[in-house]
Amino acid sequence: MKDTNCGYCMRGELLDKFGIFICELDVSSLILFKEQSKPGRCIVAYKDHVSEIVNISDDERNAFMADVTRAAKAIHAAFHPDKLNYGAYGDTGCHLHIHLVPKYKDQDEWGGVFQMNPNKTYLTDAEYEEMIAKIKANL
Repeated sequence: MKDTNCGYCMRGELLDKFGIFICELDVSSLILFKEQSKPGRCIVAYKDHVSEIVNISDDERNAFMADVTRAAKAIHAAFHPDKLNYGAYGDTGCHLHIHLVPKYKDQDEWGGVFQMNPNKTYLTDAEYEEMIAKIKANL
């Protein structure tokens, strides 16, 4: 089940606006968030276009959360954040996904909620590729 207006479903130009596809996990896709003011920020997006975690079976939910955990472990190993925040929103996109947002004590927003898109830090293609390689090496 796909939505032709959804970047998580269709990838391509729609996804390119905010993210870079890293790889497929068991029941989801791992995406590097382009805005990298929190180094290592990623998104785990469920394979199908469903809005809520209650819209999938218990087995699928467990597999999705296992994907989230796998990605979180890779981010911890690659970037060594002091804390990883998890955000599940989707008011507008309505595609089940979780933001994995590394937080570092020496950066802004420590002790507070992360901004969805602070539009502060964008990288070169080579820097994105280096981050992706670090994540993949730890999956």
